[in-house]
Amino acid sequence: MFAIPFPEPSARTDGYAGPERRGERNWLHAAFDEVDYGMLVLTSINRVVHLNHAARIDLDAAHPLQLIGRDLGARDARDAAALHAALHDAAQRGLRKLLTLGTAARRVSVSVVPIGEGRSLVMLSKRQVCESLSVQGFARSHGLTPAETRVLVALCQGIPPGDAAAEIGVGIATVRTQIGSIRQKTGAQSIRALVRQVAVLPPLMGALRQVMTPPRPAPHDEHLVAA
Repeated sequence: MFAIPFPEPSARTDGYAGPERRGERNWLHAAFDEVDYGMLVLTSINRVVHLNHAARIDLDAAHPLQLIGRDLGARDARDAAALHAALHDAAQRGLRKLLTLGTAARRVSVSVVPIGEGRSLVMLSKRQVCESLSVQGFARSHGLTPAETRVLVALCQGIPPGDAAAEIGVGIATVRTQIGSIRQKTGAQSIRALVRQVAVLPPLMGALRQVMTPPRPAPHDEHLVAA
């Protein structure tokens, strides 16, 4: 597991750094890793002191943001000035900012939030509206059949019922019957309400980590991470 540690609590509190404080950092890291938004804690404007599991997954070679050593930067020079200004304003002036970075299919939103003591929190947008394993967990908790689960996954991906029927290989009448069954089991009044139920589910990041492979750090980043 990759981890860039938070600053030692002893550097900013009472000087104690015993097992309780170390345990505190461990559960705080674990809590961050259960959030399905990428999150990075920064100090000294763009110096990264911690990033969670989702951020390590998101910051791949195609993401508009990148880690350069221990610093967060933008791949495109056109984004660099906006990112630097937002990080500066958060750390030095306590201002919040929502940025849109990248181009075409890799266009993403990023929020920059001040969290005190010259630090800022960068939050990345979600990879998709409904995470696959959250959908699977929702289906199991409501007793959906495998066929109904496939229909639910398609609906949560924004696929209309007719296209879902063609993709799954069944008739539209079958899919409509399955949608009716799903709505009855979940109490959803409409397809929109059903998708909204799934979209606001808490994440199942523990399961997601079993199927995601974090990108290997660049050679100049290896001193930052722990196995």
